[in-house]
Amino acid sequence: MNAPVAPRRPLKVLLAAPRGFCAGVDRAIQIVERAIEKYGAPVYVRHEIVHNRYVVERLRAMGAVFVEELDECPVDRPVVFSAHGVPKSVPAEARARQMLYLDATCPLVSKVHVEAQRHYEAGREIVLIGHAGHPEVVGTMGQLPDGAVTLIETVADAMAFTPRDPSNVAFATQTTLSVEDTSEIVEALRARFPAIAAPHKDDICYATTNRQEAVKTIAEASDVLLVLGSANSSNSLRLVEVGRRSGAGQAHLIDDASGLDLSWFETARTVGVTAGASAPEVLVQGVIDKLAEVFDVEVEEVAAREETVSFKLPRVLVA
Repeated sequence: MNAPVAPRRPLKVLLAAPRGFCAGVDRAIQIVERAIEKYGAPVYVRHEIVHNRYVVERLRAMGAVFVEELDECPVDRPVVFSAHGVPKSVPAEARARQMLYLDATCPLVSKVHVEAQRHYEAGREIVLIGHAGHPEVVGTMGQLPDGAVTLIETVADAMAFTPRDPSNVAFATQTTLSVEDTSEIVEALRARFPAIAAPHKDDICYATTNRQEAVKTIAEASDVLLVLGSANSSNSLRLVEVGRRSGAGQAHLIDDASGLDLSWFETARTVGVTAGASAPEVLVQGVIDKLAEVFDVEVEEVAAREETVSFKLPRVLVA
């Protein structure tokens, strides 16, 4: 006689909403897909179109070739600029080489570029709050001549910054930062430079803010918080940080279900799950399916707010 099968331990999954793809990421991926459809493979992409391993590998299988610099691209094939934005020198080089290029820069990043240009033309000294080396920061600083923008990464940087004219300073921010971290730096700058010019609207994008708010709604109730996203994804890393600060027992960044470690769940009763703005929903479902192999999973979606934003594709791809 067979021994009775032990019942699986119950595990509640709190699914944060919104999560996953934002409008800018969705637009950028569609640009690559439609370019391949229209022009055939290969289509070159300068830098990863978005920071997600699954997305990049899927597009590579379709015929995308990812490169870091324009000189790696032949002149007779289309090239797409990533969602993070590029310095002005990149499209200028593409035009000089008579290349067909498609700009997938997120419109909210482009807004920061426009703001920086506006401040520069008004004669203001500009500080950019962001992370050194991130492609969005490289692209934003590259909109203006060398030395026109000073990068501020920490409150200490803000305190050490010495402008030429303290009454004529402006700031902008990388769109994928933590709201809390940015606010501390902005407060430090405003305390030192009361007349500092601010963006017309917060530079941190709606999707970053919404995903962080959604994580806050589930973090305190989560023994373990799982964030789907790649290690080079700034907004995904910020979700882990926000989750920890907001009371999650543990918080882990994983690329997909293969990154799960069952030891994390030895005493867990409730698991929070979310995904960075560049992580597709299929990865979230893969994690839930993997947990359901071991536990008696009950899924509850916790909605912080609804998103209705969408961005248009370049005309050349919809004609």
